[in-house]
Amino acid sequence: MDKTHRYALTVTWTGHRGDGTASHRAYDRSHRITSPGKPPIEGSSDPAFRGDPACWNPEELLLAALAACHQLWYLGLCAQAGIVVTAYEDAAEGTMAEQDDGAGQFTEVTLRPRVTLAAGSDVVAAEALHRVAHDTCFIARSVNFPVHHAPVTTVARKVGRCPNPPGPEALDPDHGERMADV
Repeated sequence: MDKTHRYALTVTWTGHRGDGTASHRAYDRSHRITSPGKPPIEGSSDPAFRGDPACWNPEELLLAALAACHQLWYLGLCAQAGIVVTAYEDAAEGTMAEQDDGAGQFTEVTLRPRVTLAAGSDVVAAEALHRVAHDTCFIARSVNFPVHHAPVTTVARKVGRCPNPPGPEALDPDHGERMADV
């Protein structure tokens, strides 16, 4: 059975400086994104289009939506497969081409997730799940440009006893703590 999900939010222009849109320089590109029960997101256009660099722009939010959707699908698939992820960070990048008339579009996005797996995890299976996450991600399936993946996967080391623990001479005489070898 197909399910339909609906989303709603409000985008309010907050950049009126008195003359409205009398000219391109007469107004700020600032806006606020709100939805009940959530903190607002302060937005603007890209600084290349007279935006505030301290605010999120639509291009960054699209990139964030792609990266977050992939991450959420990936984590869920790993949990389902019994692969334990202990850390995940994505340094996503997107490219947008602007035409002479000012129109433009994204031409590609590359997601670069850095994933840490628990000791003993299957790296090959974990990396294969990026393709499954891409194929099921709602946002990636909705865009008309390529979304590439360049994951880096590491496995955490098992923490165990040192085979030759230092003797009592390695204790700090004032605190009874082990002193690090420097």
